[in-house]
Amino acid sequence: MATEEAGEAGKAGKTGAKGRPASKPRGRPRSFDRETALEKAILAFWERGYEATSVSDLTRVMDIGAPSLYAAFGDKQSLFEEVVREYGVRYGSFTERALAEEPTARAAVARILREAAVEYTDPAHPHGCLVVHAATNCSTPEVEESLRVRRNASIAAIRSRIEADIATGMLPPHADAAVLARHAGAMIQGMSQQARDGASREELEALAEIAMANWPRT
Repeated sequence: MATEEAGEAGKAGKTGAKGRPASKPRGRPRSFDRETALEKAILAFWERGYEATSVSDLTRVMDIGAPSLYAAFGDKQSLFEEVVREYGVRYGSFTERALAEEPTARAAVARILREAAVEYTDPAHPHGCLVVHAATNCSTPEVEESLRVRRNASIAAIRSRIEADIATGMLPPHADAAVLARHAGAMIQGMSQQARDGASREELEALAEIAMANWPRT
């Protein structure tokens, strides 16, 4: 009797209730935390750049196999695109915040440069800015272009803020918004490179003060 019941139970497991075929077991859940793995990818690309970071490097630092990487993030370029977006949220949003929160373009740019000095030298992560450096010597035009677009968008946002202050009289009418925005962009990018070359937070903050001394006043 027990043997018959076991046999029937086995059949039920195969066919399910009322003779319907049992549903296929679901695939195994991923054995890693996606957000943690993405953070590790951010740090890898930030430290080494796109070209020098191989898939093998990524699987090692993310502690996942290549099939899991491809299943969760797509190929290397797709992963990098997500990394850049997430970097902007986690580490690179200080420019947008300053432009939105400060009462004048001058105050916003001064804050951006001060916060860049802090962010670019933070010992908790690689120095400098991923968007500035990750496509250095890159042989993938799409990656190079995507970062160029982001850098130029930041300069355009600064220029728009300056133009608004010129229109309202917060800056003199002869102020050149394009030049001031490019100057701010050059400072941000130059501070990033100097941070990677070993400049300290205090040294970059001093550069920021000198940069703002050249701004026109009403």
